[in-house]
Amino acid sequence: MAPLLFRLGRGSARRPLTVIVLWLAVLAVAGGAYLTVGGKLADSFSIPGLETERVANEMATQLPGLTGGSARVVFHTDDGTPFTPAQEAQISAALDAVTRLDTVTGALDPFAMQAQQEQQAQQLQDSADQLAAAQADLDAAAESGADVTDARAELNAQAQHLALGTELAGYASGIRTVSSDHSAALAAISFGVDTYELTPTDKQAVIETISSMPLDGVTADFSAELTTDVSGVLGVGEIAGVLIAFVVLFLMMRAFWPAVQPLITSVLGVGVGVATALAFSGVVDMQSVTPVLGVMLGLAVGIDYSLFILNRHRTQLRQGMDVLESIGLANGTAGNAVIFAASTVMVALLALNVTGVPFLGIMGTVAAFCVAVAALSAITLTPAILGLMGMRALGRKARAHIGQAHTEAPVRPMRRTTTVLASIGSVAALLVIAIPSLSMRLGLPDGTQEPQDSTQYRAHQMVSTAFGPGLNGTMLVTATLPGPVGEDGLLAAQVRVASVLAANDNVAAVAPAGQSADGSYLAFQVVPADGPSSVGTQNLVHELRDLSPLDDGTVLGVAGEASGSIDVIEKLNDALPLYLAVVVALSLVILIIVFRSLVVPVLATAGFVLSLFGSFGVVTAVYQWGWASSFFGVHDPSPLLAFLPILLTGILFGLAMDYQLFITTGMREAYVHGLSARHAVVAGVRHGRAVVTAAAIIMISVFGGFVFSDLGMVRPIGMGLAVGVLLDAFVVRMVLLPSLMDLFGEAAWWLPRWLERILPNVDVEGAQLERAHPLHQVADATDVADAAAATV
Repeated sequence: MAPLLFRLGRGSARRPLTVIVLWLAVLAVAGGAYLTVGGKLADSFSIPGLETERVANEMATQLPGLTGGSARVVFHTDDGTPFTPAQEAQISAALDAVTRLDTVTGALDPFAMQAQQEQQAQQLQDSADQLAAAQADLDAAAESGADVTDARAELNAQAQHLALGTELAGYASGIRTVSSDHSAALAAISFGVDTYELTPTDKQAVIETISSMPLDGVTADFSAELTTDVSGVLGVGEIAGVLIAFVVLFLMMRAFWPAVQPLITSVLGVGVGVATALAFSGVVDMQSVTPVLGVMLGLAVGIDYSLFILNRHRTQLRQGMDVLESIGLANGTAGNAVIFAASTVMVALLALNVTGVPFLGIMGTVAAFCVAVAALSAITLTPAILGLMGMRALGRKARAHIGQAHTEAPVRPMRRTTTVLASIGSVAALLVIAIPSLSMRLGLPDGTQEPQDSTQYRAHQMVSTAFGPGLNGTMLVTATLPGPVGEDGLLAAQVRVASVLAANDNVAAVAPAGQSADGSYLAFQVVPADGPSSVGTQNLVHELRDLSPLDDGTVLGVAGEASGSIDVIEKLNDALPLYLAVVVALSLVILIIVFRSLVVPVLATAGFVLSLFGSFGVVTAVYQWGWASSFFGVHDPSPLLAFLPILLTGILFGLAMDYQLFITTGMREAYVHGLSARHAVVAGVRHGRAVVTAAAIIMISVFGGFVFSDLGMVRPIGMGLAVGVLLDAFVVRMVLLPSLMDLFGEAAWWLPRWLERILPNVDVEGAQLERAHPLHQVADATDVADAAAATV
């Protein structure tokens, strides 16, 4: 691989304009493909085979009228006073206008529904009064000696029917469409397809239709089903992160062009990767957060990968090497390490497919593709731009000292006291930081994570305050009866099932939602007492399912958004241990092959696990506990994004292996070339820390910029990645691992002979190519070790 990369790098440097034009052409093709054949992004999370999906499919067959998606619109007066008749008429007219859209199948008028509910309650009361009067007349007739047997039987039947109707209405009394103070109204808009199948144009048409209607003194807020998008993929925070990366590069390079070069290659690579991935969004279901993840990773690794090659090239120029030869050698050595590093990240991301969660597998695949494009950009576009730069890859001061020898301080091992204290202190600090992860709860976006000034956040909060938090997590419960009940027995069957459901303390209201023609299949709307992300609602789903079958053989099923979210969360929870085991095993195998040691892989993998759970701990403390909430814009602490732990595990594993590679390879080379194990640790850290420090700061800056993203789902991902890189690079790789390896001494490089014989010899950093080059044919073993250790 190294000789091939050498020729590729030198060829790109010789024909820089050709390479640059090719990349621009690829970007144009990818962008054109996205604009012409790209599809829509999904806003919901689903996994085939879940119980919620089974019940939903069953309900679609039994009750086709309940199929299709829905979205909510909350109308409220600006001054909090009750609606006037004129305002009610305007709202009704706006909803009527929406029904004329092709994708809309109906719009629930909240005032008509509330009036109907109140009318039914009044009719029940009137019927009760009439029955009481009839009962009095019947009693008087019986006292006069008249035969009232048949009349009494009929009256008792009417009384029983009225009692059932009154009981059923009582269970549904907690569901309102107009708030009790008459200042807020909740409308439901139904679609012919699920909401995730709607295009952004379809959703915007609903919003624009309502917003364009006269609503004097009334504000309309729309639920997340209509408003979620990725328009905030690059906001102020993300741009600030890239600018900080430029500042770090400039301080490191002390020259403008080499500082801006990694940014150019990474941005171009991100454009190609994300646009190409989005071009396939019409073929596969892709979540709205997927391209954001591609941008996040593509920027971070793209800058770092280009930096590794650039840094090696600058080192060789200072030694007096020819520009083209230096570019080729940098590409064959540092570029070889970049390919290996990118491969580990890609393998970890592609391994997300083993979780059995389709949308997570798509995320991992898209992210892996963006990393691959970033690596390809680094080994082709970087040499091309460096070829255009020529000697300007060095600053003026550095160019004035080309070829001058640089004397390094003697390598001395660390003090034992220092290594012991550093090891204990690092582990203790990471364990303390990880403590909040023990109480980590997972959930899916429910509106509370959105910006406070967004319409979807206001809609969610208005529903909670005016109609109760449980209405944001409404469920559909189905009941398959032992047999048909017919029209006469329907009411009794509904009351029987509703009474069982309403008996649960976590249920606020139950209302019939539909029934099959023969009455053998019933559906109920169940409103929880708490919000969709609460522990009580999560328990409610399981408690309702555990009731099935009822004593009479009725089988219950639970569906709806809250139920579906809980099923997805539990599926992801079950997948996390398996995925973590796969990643840990993968880490051990890769590191054993690269470093030909058993102790180093175990220490490196244990360090990764510590930094990973430290990242979990910080994210939990900020986004679930609400620590430093005002600074990070966490206005409503809530459970973490359900797929966050798995996503962080995969990405941070790949990045951890990158830093492990660039630090420990120098140690290995120094040890192989004659230094003692303890001296080799210091030599490896000394020659790798500068570029690893810069690379880590750049990644932290890029990821940290997404902490202030306009997209609520992206913020905790950015926080987790930034903290994970911080802990892994600066605590684990540069403090904990060197200290532990110093304590182990020669034992750190022990490997059974039988295992050494069967392991492949992996030349990760192209050391053979480096030693074959005339500039690096040095006789002294220590000098060779130092040169190899500086290969980053």
